[in-house]
Amino acid sequence: MDQKLQVAGTQSQLEMGSLAANESSHEFEDESLFSPESVIQKMQLGHISEYGSAPGGFQPGGSKMWKNVVYKSIKTVVFSNKLNVLIAFGPLTMLVHILTGHNGSVFLLSLLGIIPLAERLGYATEQLAMYTGPTVGGLLNATFGNATELIIAIYALRNGMIRVVQLSLLGSILSNMLLVLGCAFFCGGLVFYRKEQVFNKASAIVNSGLLLMAVMGLLFPAVLHFTHTEVHYGKSELALSRFSSCIMLGVYAAYLFFQLKSRKDPYIPLSEDESQNRENEGDNDETPEIGKWESVIWLLIMTAWISVLSEYLVDAIEGTSHAWNIPIAFIGVILLPIVGNAAEHAGAIMFAMKDKLDISLGVAIGSSTQISMFGIPFCVVVGWIMGKPMDLNFQLFETATLFITVIVVAFFLQEGSSNYFKGLMLILCYVIVAASFFVHEDPPPEDKSLTP
Repeated sequence: MDQKLQVAGTQSQLEMGSLAANESSHEFEDESLFSPESVIQKMQLGHISEYGSAPGGFQPGGSKMWKNVVYKSIKTVVFSNKLNVLIAFGPLTMLVHILTGHNGSVFLLSLLGIIPLAERLGYATEQLAMYTGPTVGGLLNATFGNATELIIAIYALRNGMIRVVQLSLLGSILSNMLLVLGCAFFCGGLVFYRKEQVFNKASAIVNSGLLLMAVMGLLFPAVLHFTHTEVHYGKSELALSRFSSCIMLGVYAAYLFFQLKSRKDPYIPLSEDESQNRENEGDNDETPEIGKWESVIWLLIMTAWISVLSEYLVDAIEGTSHAWNIPIAFIGVILLPIVGNAAEHAGAIMFAMKDKLDISLGVAIGSSTQISMFGIPFCVVVGWIMGKPMDLNFQLFETATLFITVIVVAFFLQEGSSNYFKGLMLILCYVIVAASFFVHEDPPPEDKSLTP
């Protein structure tokens, strides 16, 4: 009897031991599912399947995996847009410059070659903005959206073409405020012709105030020069321009701090329901097509390629003016900004047609604000460093045009609503401005080293 009990106890212990072994093996399998290696592998596969690239720091699959990532990235960025056919004009510009040296052809080809690069620069910026949040993303869009104009301006400044710098930056402001905003109002109004589209008046008023301050900074050096009331002729005007530029850069830095820190979202819609609907639409529609570091790399590539073509463009401006019998003022104010604002133009229209007018307003007016409060003062400071007499005296005709444009746009924005008729009026205002600069002859540069 005792032996039977011992045998039964031994069997029960063996059974319990086998059960424990089975449980431990299941626990080991469960733990292996949540081991760091398996989690990292799943994160890699999930990230690659969703964004087409591996996140920074991961090394999945070797060279074949990276070849697939590079191929998909090139296919998405380069071959997904029909406008990219114009990229071929970039190498063609260099070839024509080497073989013929004809300034008109070089200017036209480089102009066409920059158009798709500016648009792809905006695309890469939008992709990067999806990883940074709406506020920082809006600032990135405004910054890299104006990168083309700033690159052209710096190359022209290095070559001593100060009037080309002034005219191209002025034209960028006019183009954004009249043409880009007008097309956004017009296209959005045609799509939603049964109602008036609305936007946030508060942000529009802030930007209008900054634009009026920029007009003040440009107006006083011009008035000081043309009234011949400088204490030191040729020096007081330049000193005032540099001092005002430093003040404007400080105000723009405070404006950025106000956007990033003081307010969570600078473009708050008029009602909470509308805000929630737009956020839901954005969450459903907007998903990144390329990874974060891919966006950064493409930004660097596009910026470098735009810089190369900008040098050919700037060198051919004066020769093109003589060959085509077109004033340099018209080339600087009308032709160059249309190319540089290609990304803003397309983006503003697209958002307006989706009834996201706050974003369209942020793109058009935000870019104008950045050029006037950052781009122009920045070029004055860069010219100061280079030893170039870049100042804020844009001449009376150009300054008066900017002042009237800011006043007209401010009146259009004060109601907080838009329709296709307002857009049509802004577009026709831009046509009048373009015609005015076509018949405007830029005055010859003065030798400010001589006393009057």
